[in-house]
Amino acid sequence: MPEPDVTLTTFIPDGDERLQWLGVPLGVSSFGINVITLRPRQRMRVHLHERQEEVYVVLDGELTLIVEGAEHRLRRGQLARVGPATRRQVVNRGPERLVLLVVGASAANTHESRDARAWQSWEESGDGRPALDVALPEDLPAN
Repeated sequence: MPEPDVTLTTFIPDGDERLQWLGVPLGVSSFGINVITLRPRQRMRVHLHERQEEVYVVLDGELTLIVEGAEHRLRRGQLARVGPATRRQVVNRGPERLVLLVVGASAANTHESRDARAWQSWEESGDGRPALDVALPEDLPAN
């Protein structure tokens, strides 16, 4: 009998890291899986993926998902899918920590972790830049 093919890992929902990569430690190659944790007023880059669709699952807190400039609010237990070539931004406008599970894959059932293009803000035009070349945005101003 062959050995079971299983890998275990842990994510830290209380950690200070905004992005925790889970696919690599799990050895996943057909899709991406990450956890995003944002304190109040934190946000991620405006970005899109050339081939990858993403599903956002709200584990804790309230997500403001901005899609092509339109805001959508999701609470714990709610999900959203954003298709490839659609600009999106993940924002925590709520008073509590936001924890998201993010799963992504392309139509070819593969995951390309570097297919993201990003912008510094919604006002920036053009084709964007590789996501790692764009700094994380500053926190939203306090009310």
